[in-house]
Amino acid sequence: MRLPLYQVDAFTDTLFGGNPAAVVPLESWLPDAVMQSIAVENNLAETAFILRDGQGWFVRWFTPANEIDLCGHATLASAFVIKNFINPDVSEIRFRTKVAGDLRVIIADGLYTLDFPNRAPKDIDIHPDLVRGLGGPVPELVQAARDWFVVYKDAATVRALSPDFTLLNGVGRMVIVTAPGDEPGVDLVSRFFAPMDGIPEDPVTGSAHCTLIPYWAERLDKDVLEARQVSARGGTLHCRLLGDRVHIAGRAVLYLEGTIHV
Repeated sequence: MRLPLYQVDAFTDTLFGGNPAAVVPLESWLPDAVMQSIAVENNLAETAFILRDGQGWFVRWFTPANEIDLCGHATLASAFVIKNFINPDVSEIRFRTKVAGDLRVIIADGLYTLDFPNRAPKDIDIHPDLVRGLGGPVPELVQAARDWFVVYKDAATVRALSPDFTLLNGVGRMVIVTAPGDEPGVDLVSRFFAPMDGIPEDPVTGSAHCTLIPYWAERLDKDVLEARQVSARGGTLHCRLLGDRVHIAGRAVLYLEGTIHV
């Protein structure tokens, strides 16, 4: 069997920036074990598998370790592939998912806007290894939604964190760290750690902004936010809070087009 494969750098307009995702359009679902093996072989944070679903698409996301519930950059990459290789006339794409509900991607002037759920953080008992595993000063705030949500006083602290991934692997959730932005026009910075999913640090994490946006919108008293993920590759996300939804927008660049033989 021959399957098309695309690798796209998401949340960037520069090749080798942002977060790379693989996208595999399918004509029918493969066995889960085969999709997981393809994700392992690709060895990227996420591989997205997309299948036509009526007027829209169904999307599933796999890390090298397991299938996950929601992924922003691989959804953006999937929309990029549909727009550029399957249906160039499309301006809005609807995705169905297994557990994250229906998602939309709105496309205009090369910008891909994800319509995702609001996952505001809440107070929760802190895992004893969380702060120790992050390896920095004691944070100002720790809450959680799907992920641990850790707030520091400044962006320099977030950039300087050098986590112990062995400890973080045992804290039961992926970890968002964030602080106020320290550059003109940047409202917030973040990093994202997911060793339990085989991803020590994710370069740019759209799904984390389902939690970042409601927190910073309330703290800064503004609904439109510019976000910067300060990983080594880095990425820029244009964000908006819309009630129980968040909009996360970015650009994408094609890196690779090929064929999988399975």
